[in-house]
Amino acid sequence: MSPVTADPPLEAIVDSSEVSVKVTVTTTEPVSQSGGHKSKWDIPRTERDDPFQFGQRYLEDEAAVWDFNAWDHVEWDEEQEILAQEKLEKQKENPVNDFDKKLYMSNPSRYWDLFYRSNKSNFFKDRKWLQLEFPSIYANATAKDSGPKTILEVGCGAGNTLFPILAANRNAELKIVGVDFSHRAVELVRESPQFDAAHIAADVWDLADESGRLPAGLEEHSVDFVILIFVFSALAPEQWEAAIRNIDRLLKPGGEVLFRDYGRYDMAQLRFKGGRLLQDSFYVRGDGTRVYFFTEDELRKIFDIYFVVDKMGTDRRLLVNRKRKLKMYRIWLQARFIKRASLDNATGTSIGKIE
Repeated sequence: MSPVTADPPLEAIVDSSEVSVKVTVTTTEPVSQSGGHKSKWDIPRTERDDPFQFGQRYLEDEAAVWDFNAWDHVEWDEEQEILAQEKLEKQKENPVNDFDKKLYMSNPSRYWDLFYRSNKSNFFKDRKWLQLEFPSIYANATAKDSGPKTILEVGCGAGNTLFPILAANRNAELKIVGVDFSHRAVELVRESPQFDAAHIAADVWDLADESGRLPAGLEEHSVDFVILIFVFSALAPEQWEAAIRNIDRLLKPGGEVLFRDYGRYDMAQLRFKGGRLLQDSFYVRGDGTRVYFFTEDELRKIFDIYFVVDKMGTDRRLLVNRKRKLKMYRIWLQARFIKRASLDNATGTSIGKIE
């Protein structure tokens, strides 16, 4: 395999891209003296935003862009769209060679094991925004007297979703299962001082497993919530169908899939240079891990076989480094899918190629 040079630190936003999401804006901030935005910063974040609202700081005057570290709902103009398309076309001129592509596609878990061995558990940030964006977990699973409930997080990593949920739990009958196809990630969860075997289990499992094996301790149609946060993007498009089928087998009728992942034209996608493109919108990072960048239409087609789209939104964020005068356009997709009421959802329809 040819050597792969690590990218500058910005691409280290494998999942830390979300570190900037809804974790530092609970305090009040002064209103811009330039008057270049409208906001409600005198109200605590958790009281002013509804799920999928994605913040309320609007950039109305470009001169005010350096007044704050982040701006919400930033739409691109035609020139930016054209430049993004040009970058993607440039990437296609120098894709990953066939030899390396075979290596990256044949054993992806190896690279995630290396990732978690290189980054200790304190490298990762707890997702403190979960309660804001996915309140149904807290209303229907962790609340006192919610009854027997099972939450499955796929791609649990070091436990930065599991442990915040556990910390908020008041339900004596809650079961949280974390699975990851990285053995090292599962070890990090089990070794954590926050690990509580009374409520949490962690195991190695591949979301796209085609053998029919389910995570240890879980039966078909036994799960109330499946959490997919920055995990579906690690799958190759040809794995999507098996992954959706496995989720459907695990969820109860009416169960929820809570989803957040990378959107098309996100800064991380546009920054890729030559030798990183595996196939359309699917890349390999400098550390060997893979990432796909979705559109809303793609997600609808992927999940539509078994699920109803309850909510879906695109979180467009402009992050700025005021000291270095850098602008970083981030795009994430967020969705809440509901499993159809009937257990007999199999239509025989293939997801196929998404145009």
